[in-house]
Order: sequence, then structure tokens, then C-alpha cells
Amino acid sequence: MPPALKAQGITKRFDAVVALSDGALTVERGEIHALLGANGCGKSTLCKIIAGTVLRDGGSVEVDGAPLEPKRPADAEAAGIALFYQELSLVPQLTVAENIFLGHEPRTRAGFIDRRTLEDDAGRLLGPFKVVAGSGLDLHMPVAHLAPDQRQIVEILKVLARRPRLIIFDEATAALDRRQVEFFFRMLRELKAQSIAMIFISHRLDEVFEICDRITVMRNGATVATYPAAETDVNRVVHAMVGAMTEHLHPPQVERPANEQPRLVVDRARGRRLRDVSLTLRPGEILGLGGLQGQGQSALLRGLFGADSLDSGRVNLDGASLRLRKPADAVHHGIAYVSGDRGRDAALHGRSIFENIAAASFIRERRFLVWPSRLAERFRQAAAALNTKYVGLEAPIGSLSGGNQQKIFIARWLATRPAVLLLDDPTKGIDLAAKADFFDLVQHLAAEGTSILFYSSEDAELLGLCNRILVFNGGTIAAELSGSTMTALHLTRAAYGDAA
Repeated sequence: MPPALKAQGITKRFDAVVALSDGALTVERGEIHALLGANGCGKSTLCKIIAGTVLRDGGSVEVDGAPLEPKRPADAEAAGIALFYQELSLVPQLTVAENIFLGHEPRTRAGFIDRRTLEDDAGRLLGPFKVVAGSGLDLHMPVAHLAPDQRQIVEILKVLARRPRLIIFDEATAALDRRQVEFFFRMLRELKAQSIAMIFISHRLDEVFEICDRITVMRNGATVATYPAAETDVNRVVHAMVGAMTEHLHPPQVERPANEQPRLVVDRARGRRLRDVSLTLRPGEILGLGGLQGQGQSALLRGLFGADSLDSGRVNLDGASLRLRKPADAVHHGIAYVSGDRGRDAALHGRSIFENIAAASFIRERRFLVWPSRLAERFRQAAAALNTKYVGLEAPIGSLSGGNQQKIFIARWLATRPAVLLLDDPTKGIDLAAKADFFDLVQHLAAEGTSILFYSSEDAELLGLCNRILVFNGGTIAAELSGSTMTALHLTRAAYGDAA
């Protein structure tokens, strides 16, 4: 009998970035199969290729022995594949029942949505979870009003409603408490008894060894090992994830005056995905935020920029207490923020390069009248610092490549001469040459005294650029790495928790 899934030699490039060079995964019917790897190893890209949300460049995929060439998610879904998205795909304004059957609503003979059948079927799916879901999880409740763990349960039910034969669970337990996880695992074992195949991605290695039959490890875009879970251990898996242990070169520890005051102090910050985060950032220091994606790093950076609210805690800049209610408050105090999500957080679509660079300077300097000729040279110098390729400042931002757009958005903040630079996975989607220019600039800014807080989803970037690394896990700081502990092994162990 052929396996439920067989993927071989999968390759994928995004411009100059090789996301997958040799991805491979075989999952049997009725098997719960863990897929593990450090940040940027390619596991999410491989799963998206299987689920039809990303097109592969090479290799083959077979489902139940038949070739699969998905051009879109509907093709994979027709083959019995469902993907639980790490970033939830729910529509906040719709009810729980509407989200569970979104795009697959039962219909009457006349073609209208059969709301009674929809709610009856959704109720049968939701019923077993009621004992662990907490109050407020009701079929008629808009998803926007639910707690994070409840939204995650709705996402799980949305996958189950498709009645798939192969399910990819990408961090499905991230927002669940232990009681909910135990209930979820009972459900997985029931699906396994029905010969449903499952791919399980989790940063909690204790969960992997509790529920999974086999473990496949990826590293640097390739599959490197597969183990029966009962015949291996945590240490062997972690070493496969990080590869050969070599001494990693990282920036030397900078000697600071004994009486030097920290530039930025965060004390017991709490908020969306944050639990009592405290840190200090010194002048000229590059402080890394490590850990798996979605563990609170971006929430902290957005909170310090006033883009997301901090529910409690204290933020001091150069000894003065800050109240950050909106981004303009941060900009006025010399705090800059660069996001890796250019389309959402950075671009002024349809506007010129000049306007895109100038946006932050107008706020920082409280400008109401603008003489472009007086600002143009400063903006050209900021763009030149990153070797930005553009025709002229009057050209539209959309005329640039993704990498050059990101350079413009970084130049936007260089023009404000910030005291603190918040970098939220800023090199996402840009090529290697643009990354090299960016890293050179970051080191130059630090040498001039700029304090830099840097989150990257690529461990190698953190290890190669930062003076210290704070590793996040579950919304809090799990470890601080510096000196001899700044290695891939220590970073992976801290990111995957005590079980590693």
C-alpha cells in the first residue's frame, strides 16, 4: 500500500534565496509525523508546497501513490490535504459557525446557504471541545470576540470540517493550555485510528515525543534525517537540527564604562503575546531577539513603537519614562521601526520615493511646510548608505524591486537619525547582496552609538550580527546568550524550551 504522502527532491527559490534545495518527506497512513528544524530551515515552505499555497520549482509529490501537481490550495484540498495555518486564517467579523465552514457552506437545493445544517454540523464539531474551551465559545459568537486559545480551537475545527485524509498541523498547540493540548492529542489519536495521516510541527519537543510516531529533521533547506520517535532522543534531534558544531564568530563584547547608563530599559512589559518582559539596551549595542516565530518578539517591537499597546510595564529612554500610545510618540523620542512586512507596515503605495523617505522626518521634526530641495540631499545620502538602486527621488515606490523598496524604508529612518532602531525581521524577502549592505549599515550605526533591537527569523543573522541574544519562548524571555553561549546549539535549545 503506498504512503499517504511522498515528497522527494523538492526545490524552491525566492529570487536569490534558496528556501528548499532537497526537501523530502514520507508520511504513512494513520501516522503522526513530526517535521522539525530551526528557523529558516524550509519546513514551512515544504508544507505550503504540499498544500498548494506555494508552487515548487522541482521535485515530486505523490498522495496515495498518485502524482500531485497543485497549482492552488483547492487542488490540494481536492486530494484530501488540509493545512492548519500558524497564522490563523479566520475572518474576525464572522461567527464561529461561519468560520468553521467558510468556503464549504452546505447549500439548499436552490443554492442558498443552509444555515440550519451549517449550525448543526458546526455544533457537532464544537461539542467535544466545550469542556476545555472556556466560556464564550459559542457558534453565534464573532471570532473577533474570542480569546487566542479559542480562536486556535476554531481554526482546528475549520480543518476538521474538510474531512481530510492528510492534515498538516503547523504549531497547532501554540496558544493552547495543557488541558486543551491533552484533549487535542486525544483527538489526534482518534484520527490516527481512522487512518488519517498527520504532519505535526511544534517547538515543544516534549509534545513531539509524546504524540508522534516518527520525526523528520530539516536543515538549511534540505531533509537531513528521519527517526522513529521511540528510538531517538532530544539531544540527537537537536544536533541534527543545528548540524556540525563549530565555533561561531560573532561580534566581540564591547567594553563599556562602568557608570554608563542604559539607553533603553523595559521593565515587566505585558501585552499581546508578552508576559513580564524585561531588558536593558546600551548605547551602541545590537541586542538580538531570538526564538521561533510568533513567540512575542514582534509584539515587543511593535509595543515599543506604539503600534500595539502594552497592557502594563514600564519603558524608560535615557532615564525618562515613556508613554507610547501611538507611533508618533515613539518617533518624537527618536525611536525608529523597520518591519519585514513592507506592504502592511511600510509602503505608501502610489507615492514617490521622496515621499516614502520623508514620512518619518515630517513626524520627527513636526514639519508642516516642506521645501523638497532642502531635504533631497539628506534623503539621497540616506539611500546611498544602502547602495539603493533607483532612477530618482520622484520615481514611484512601486518601480523598485522588493530589496530596494526595503532599503528605501530603512533610509526613511536613517534620515531621522534615531537613538533607538527597532528591526522586526527586516531582511525578509530581500536578496543576499541587499542583506550584506544592510548588515554593514547596522554595524556602522552601532559604532556611531545607535542602540539596536534586532529580531530575525534567521538564526544565522542573529549569531553573526548581535552582541547579545534574548531568546523568546511563549511570550517571555527564556534565556540570554552572550560570549561562549552564542552558538546555534544554545540558541536552538533555548528556543525549543526546557525539553531541549
